[in-house]
Amino acid sequence: VQLQASGGGLVQAGGSLRLSCAFSGRTFSTYAVGWFRRAPGKEREFVATFRRRGGTSTSYAESVKGRFTISRDSAQNTVHLQMNSLRPEDTSVYYCAFASNPPITSELRARRSYDYWGQGTQVTVSS
Repeated sequence: VQLQASGGGLVQAGGSLRLSCAFSGRTFSTYAVGWFRRAPGKEREFVATFRRRGGTSTSYAESVKGRFTISRDSAQNTVHLQMNSLRPEDTSVYYCAFASNPPITSELRARRSYDYWGQGTQVTVSS
């Protein structure tokens, strides 16, 4: 599975960005795509996840709930992370990750649940 993350950049506080994670490699009927981020000097932390196994489900970190939305473009094998009302504390390198045999949604907050990782994309929010 190959992952390609895109969409980072520089934005003022209160602005918006949309990150995209395109995945390829085979036909996917069951999977999860998660977004994590790492700020300088901090551990990589969970941001959001989209899970498809039978139905679909999403989960968000408390710090982004209500501001970020994760969604899927099935035709493009892409998962988007729409980030609104950005804050300086959202400044991080954002990584997308892919789970080919996803566990239950709550376990997708852990990095160990993912098999593949994309390169990071920098998001910088100025105050």
